[in-house]
Amino acid sequence: MIRSDIIRGHLDSIILRLILEKDRYGYEISKEISTRTDNRFQIKEATLYAVFQRLEKKELIESYFGKVSKGGKRKYYRITTLGKAYLKETVAEWEITKEIIDLFMEGLN
Repeated sequence: MIRSDIIRGHLDSIILRLILEKDRYGYEISKEISTRTDNRFQIKEATLYAVFQRLEKKELIESYFGKVSKGGKRKYYRITTLGKAYLKETVAEWEITKEIIDLFMEGLN
């Protein structure tokens, strides 16, 4: 497992990236994060929904209710045009950040 504080500053980008692929609901996003990281990172439900609220407030995503499933209606999230532009900026920032961190961390293994 990885410490959540290492990833915390990038949660918005991670969630936006997953929603960019397709509209998703909360549990699906949580499961996808766990799956893609081989369970090395798991997002807490409270954290996930705090991110959704923050992204909606900034108009980077919008929500809607999907079709009724076994458990009732699911709230889905989709990325907005503003969200796509923001994600593009954060990816560029990440590339620079990664280069800088790599300068100091390479060769320590």
